[in-house]
Amino acid sequence: MTDDDVLAGRRAVIEALRAGRPLRKVMVARTAHGPTVREIIHEARRLGVAVQFVDPRHLRGGAESQGVVALASARPTVQVDGILAAAAARGEPPFVLVLDGVEDPANLGALIRTADGAGVHGVIIPRHRAVGLTPAVARASAGAVEHVPVAVVANLVQTLEDLKRAGLWIVGSDMQARQPYYEASLMPPLAMVVGGEGRGLGRLVREHCDLVVSLPMRGRTESLNVSVAAGVLLYEVVRQIAGTGAGGRAAPEPSKRVEGK
Repeated sequence: MTDDDVLAGRRAVIEALRAGRPLRKVMVARTAHGPTVREIIHEARRLGVAVQFVDPRHLRGGAESQGVVALASARPTVQVDGILAAAAARGEPPFVLVLDGVEDPANLGALIRTADGAGVHGVIIPRHRAVGLTPAVARASAGAVEHVPVAVVANLVQTLEDLKRAGLWIVGSDMQARQPYYEASLMPPLAMVVGGEGRGLGRLVREHCDLVVSLPMRGRTESLNVSVAAGVLLYEVVRQIAGTGAGGRAAPEPSKRVEGK
C-alpha cells in the first residue's frame, strides 16, 4: 500500500465521500466516535463502500488519522449486471474474467491489461482477501483499467450462481484438473475463473464451476504466474471464437451442467 492509496483523517474522508471520489474501503478505529464518524459510516454504506472496524494500532497515519482512514480506488467499479448489459449492447455473448483472491497489485494490473487485449467484457473480483483497484494496479495495467469494467462483489460463490442464471458457463482453472484447457469448449457466454497466487481456486469456488481445466506443465516448475495462466486461457477463448467465425455459442442448458453445480 503506497501513500497515494491512503486518505487519513475524518475531514479528508468525509469530503472524499461527498465528492464521489472512488474509494475501496473505509477503515474506522473501534475507539472512534462522534457525529463526523457516524456520518462517514452512513455515507460510505450508502455509496456501497466497505466499512471495516479495526484496532487503532492498525491504522496508517497514527494520531493524524483521527481514527479514520480510507483506501482510494483508481476508478469507480461497476455492478455485475452492468458488465452483462454492456456485452448485450454490443450484441455479443458475455465473456467475463473472475479472479478468486488475487493479492498482488502487479498481477491484477497485468490481468486487467490481458483481459482488455482479449476482448473481455469485464473483470469480477472479491471485496475481501484480495487487492482492489489501487493506483498501483492502475499503473501496472498500463491504462487498461480505464477500458475494462471491474465489479467488486461481497460473495464470489453467489456471483457465480447469478452468472449461471444469466446463461454463462463457468470454467475454472486448477492445476489438478484432469482435462487440459485445449480439449475443452471455451466459447462464450463464459466466465473464466482463475485463483489467486499460491492457493489457487478456493474449494467452494471450484465446486461451483461447471468445468475445471488445467494447463499442463511439461517442465520442472509446478505452476505459472496467475497473469500468465489467465492469458493462455483467455486467448484460447479468442482462438476458439475466431475458429467458429461467430461471437459465441448458445447458452448451456441447465440439464447439461454437472450435477450439484
